Amino acid sequence: MIKILFVCHGNICRSPMAEFVFRQMAEQDGLAEQFDVASAATTEEEIWNGYGNPVYPPVERLLRAHGMDPSEKRAALLTAGDYDVYDYFIGMDDENLRDMKRIFHGDPDQKCSLLMDYTANPRPVADPWYTRDFQRTWDDVQEGCRGLLDVLRGDEDGH
Repeated sequence: MIKILFVCHGNICRSPMAEFVFRQMAEQDGLAEQFDVASAATTEEEIWNGYGNPVYPPVERLLRAHGMDPSEKRAALLTAGDYDVYDYFIGMDDENLRDMKRIFHGDPDQKCSLLMDYTANPRPVADPWYTRDFQRTWDDVQEGCRGLLDVLRGDEDGH
């Protein structure tokens, strides 16, 4: 089983969106059992007294409109110990990538990458918290997750 952790700043917009989208794509492709998927934050900004905030309402609405239920998802914090648990850490932008490597004290096994690096047009996934353009973020996440799944499907097949 391939273990994937999607990562962003607060774990209420982009990374949970990617977590649910990737999981749904894997299920639709008949590959759900091949992946263990979760998401986490590089900061505690959305975590209070150890309890994470839910998915941001506009993101929740998008997920629900596409048949996904994020109601149980709460923001979680990325920890150094996660490096030994997951196979891939997929960040949304360069700041996430820097923060992941800082938390892990490096990336000796080259497990950290950016979601849009798996597309024909590598770029950051715009943070809808600031852009307010949730559809653009949704489109990026769809494209990135499809590219990632295609790459990992090849990896799972031993290519």
